[in-house]
Amino acid sequence: MKQGLSLRVSQHLALTPQLQQSIRLLQLSTLEMAQEVEQMLDENPFLEREQDEAEREAFGVDHVDAPVSLGDQVSEWAQDGAAAPPTDRPAEAGPTTDPGSDSYEDTPSLEQSWDGDGTVELRPDDSEWGGDAPARQSRDDGEDSTSAADLASEHITLQAHLHEQALALRLNDDERAALFFLIESLNDDGYLDEPLEGLAQALLAQEQRERPRALPPDEALAREEDWGQCLRTALHWLQHMDPAGVGARDLAECLKLQILELRNTPEAQTALLVCEQPLELIAKRDVKRLASLCGRPDELVRGALALIARLEPKPGRRFADVERQVVVPDVIVTAQGRGFKVQLNPEVMPKLRVQDVYANALRGQRGDHGAGLQQRLQEARWFIKNIQQRFDTILRVASAIVERQRSFFLHGELAMRPLVLREIADELGLHESTISRVTTAKYMATPFGTYELKYFFGSSLGTETGGNASSTAVRALIKQFVASEDPKKPLSDNQISDMLKEQGIECARRTVAKYRESLRIAPANLRKAL
Repeated sequence: MKQGLSLRVSQHLALTPQLQQSIRLLQLSTLEMAQEVEQMLDENPFLEREQDEAEREAFGVDHVDAPVSLGDQVSEWAQDGAAAPPTDRPAEAGPTTDPGSDSYEDTPSLEQSWDGDGTVELRPDDSEWGGDAPARQSRDDGEDSTSAADLASEHITLQAHLHEQALALRLNDDERAALFFLIESLNDDGYLDEPLEGLAQALLAQEQRERPRALPPDEALAREEDWGQCLRTALHWLQHMDPAGVGARDLAECLKLQILELRNTPEAQTALLVCEQPLELIAKRDVKRLASLCGRPDELVRGALALIARLEPKPGRRFADVERQVVVPDVIVTAQGRGFKVQLNPEVMPKLRVQDVYANALRGQRGDHGAGLQQRLQEARWFIKNIQQRFDTILRVASAIVERQRSFFLHGELAMRPLVLREIADELGLHESTISRVTTAKYMATPFGTYELKYFFGSSLGTETGGNASSTAVRALIKQFVASEDPKKPLSDNQISDMLKEQGIECARRTVAKYRESLRIAPANLRKAL
């Protein structure tokens, strides 16, 4: 084996800490972003939240109020009267963080690390950014300003609603404890998942932990039976509380409890018999089979199925935690003249700045202690920069989506055009993975409602004219067909496919079935009115 020396030149991409942080911040949702900001405020003494009006940052925020016209291009982006295209970057804005590409524009800045450049002086970009974003303030002008978050904070849970009713019952201490235990054991839908035997054992174990001495086996068994009896009594009271059907062990029992609360009619009596049959027969609306099993005429079974269809399968639904359902948009789109105005939601934009008092105190510090503080100062600066770049990228992508889907903002989802991630990526000079991160868990408030940015992307279907139709528009058309169908003669997937062909859209029956299932629309046999 002969030894020798050789020279080889190669390139590789090194992800610096600030670049890794930029990629991570880009894919965070609004809630996760707020949590990240709070954590950084707690950990970094050089970072602070500023509520007062301050000078606008040079990077990104000048794009906040960018209007999008209905023409072929986005209107000029103005800052202090000087126009600049959205693709331009200020020289001090840092590297172009395209996480999916193999090269970056500003190579020297990538070679920097958290150690900084050795300076400790304040920079112009250390001041607050997002100056146009007003702080959250309560309104005392007498107007109705209740937000969804306020409503969520005032929301009464199912357990609180049941505990309030339990106060009016005359129960002994054990029965009241058993009822409290049952209420706390309900799931979000109002069902009791655990068997009474297991709950009795849990109550006995809890009681024994509180006793100074353990019970003998015979006494423990007798006490467990006592708890079982108390639980059965408590379950009887629980299942007679509001909402009807709460405390049921399964769907059939839930339906029965609600039927028993109704007026005693032949349909209600038949509905009780129907609930005792296999649930798949009820789901399939097999009137003939149910009539045979229940010994009732077909008309009564149809009336019973109609009654069951009006019942609530999840009694705890209306007590669900609405706070988890609140969606805060990242971008707001409003009509403005003949075009649309795209702006970031000021409520989700954190207003941060570097703590100038600490930074000035650090000036002139030397040694290991000073170097560590300089690193923390540089972290604070990069964190502000990365947040700025995150919102700037979101705004650029949202503006490009509005421009491409302007027909949607004029006419609704039926006018949606086909759009894929690569189109926006090519237009903005970003990688598809970057667009994917931006459009995930980010929301846009439009005149037609609030949608995730991914909603505006859809595959294309061929048309007779040689053009393309968006799959989103086809779904909307299917929903419209089903909404206007005759309930006694619902449209089959084949019929919907034929109707789409009449509209010039080539859509096979299997594709219609896939779109119908994604819209959670039942098949024709289950949509048929009894």
